[in-house]
Amino acid sequence: MNIVVLAGGNSTEREVSISSGEGVCAALRKKKHRAVLVDVYFGKESWGDEMFPESYDIDAEVAYMKKMSSYVETTAHTRKEFFGPNVLEICKAADIVFLALHGSNGEDGKVQSVFDLMGIPYTGTGPLSSGMAMDKGITKMVFEAQGVPTPKGVTLVKGKTNTELEEYDMTFPVVVKPCCGGSSVGVCIANDEEEYEKALEEAFSYENEVVVEQYISGREFSVAVVEGKAYPVIEIAPIQGFYDYKNKYSAGSTIETCPADISEEQTRKMQKYAELGYKVLGLQAYGRLDFIMNEQGEMYCLEANTLPGMTPTSLIPQEAKVIGIDYPDLCEKLIEVSLKKYR
Repeated sequence: MNIVVLAGGNSTEREVSISSGEGVCAALRKKKHRAVLVDVYFGKESWGDEMFPESYDIDAEVAYMKKMSSYVETTAHTRKEFFGPNVLEICKAADIVFLALHGSNGEDGKVQSVFDLMGIPYTGTGPLSSGMAMDKGITKMVFEAQGVPTPKGVTLVKGKTNTELEEYDMTFPVVVKPCCGGSSVGVCIANDEEEYEKALEEAFSYENEVVVEQYISGREFSVAVVEGKAYPVIEIAPIQGFYDYKNKYSAGSTIETCPADISEEQTRKMQKYAELGYKVLGLQAYGRLDFIMNEQGEMYCLEANTLPGMTPTSLIPQEAKVIGIDYPDLCEKLIEVSLKKYR
């Protein structure tokens, strides 16, 4: 197949996206697909003689994308259009686009909407479910209404809503996070009023809406769901602090155990909630849902990820490996299940 692996972008998760794209492109090449890595934001003036060549230098493309990262901010001031030169042209020529994008303008349904209108097949779920899952406030409301346990929380709008915790029957500690951010960028745990004010200031520096939720002390887990079926549960145990951006992407900062060391009953229960969360958000193809479980065994779904990390050592590849699916096969499988949307 001729495949575009679309990565990069202009979100706070650009570098993570490049890593995902590099891994996926190499894996698909290993499976003999003519996959090419494309920076959605910068594109290319020319693709040479062939859009999908038989031999391809992934390292050179990754180096180019990383070099262009320093121009994201200046480009945003001089250009209104999101898609880089020739990006849509090569995507239209592909059999499918593997979305290795993370964060805003990629995971929030905007790219998916454009592709739907242009008839471009892509991996993952559609625009509506992407937007719902990206918005942590909407996700929380849907979960509460549909019986998916989630921590008590509220969405605050900058300068428009009361930030006093008593107003929402909440007490310290609380978690403060941007409503539509990813990779735990801007997420803080506040233990008192001073920390709370600083956390709000930081979160509001990213977005005008933030979610404040009751902090749950416990163990952190994640569950991939592919075609509505949960994969094995993986536990993420940060050596220090919580599973923030630094712990997610710094080597050796977390201990990841799959299958998680929990009872069969707890495993089935968490998988059931993951499948329910996937269903009520209307997700298609695949996704990943994150959980926390307290000492009493009560579990809470924190959020859903529609385009989760896809480096070879990311969480979904680790879960797939446990059931005998290696990384290249997983990349192919995610394409196969995504193509079913178009049949």
